[in-house]
Amino acid sequence: MELFGGKWNSRIICVLAALGTLRYSELRREMGNITDAVLASTLKGLIANGIVERKSYNEIPPRVEYFLTEKGLSVVPILQSICQWAGVFYKDEGDTPMIQCQRCDHH
Repeated sequence: MELFGGKWNSRIICVLAALGTLRYSELRREMGNITDAVLASTLKGLIANGIVERKSYNEIPPRVEYFLTEKGLSVVPILQSICQWAGVFYKDEGDTPMIQCQRCDHH
């Protein structure tokens, strides 16, 4: 449940689900107003939980990519269900859907 509670966890999962493998800078750009410290620690948590995989390439300059594991991909339909539920029950609360829902609903 901790996975769904964090504001950024679900957004990272949905961005990677929508766009596939991303470098740190690309992921940061997609995330909007996240700080480096928060993105780094959130990614660390997702990697520790086996949701996201980090792959580094021994190049100059070094290249690091992040992508969803099989376990991470299996979370996406659950997030979609939460977003659909939120859309049904919180329609009147405001007209701006959660950003992660906009991502997840593309599938």
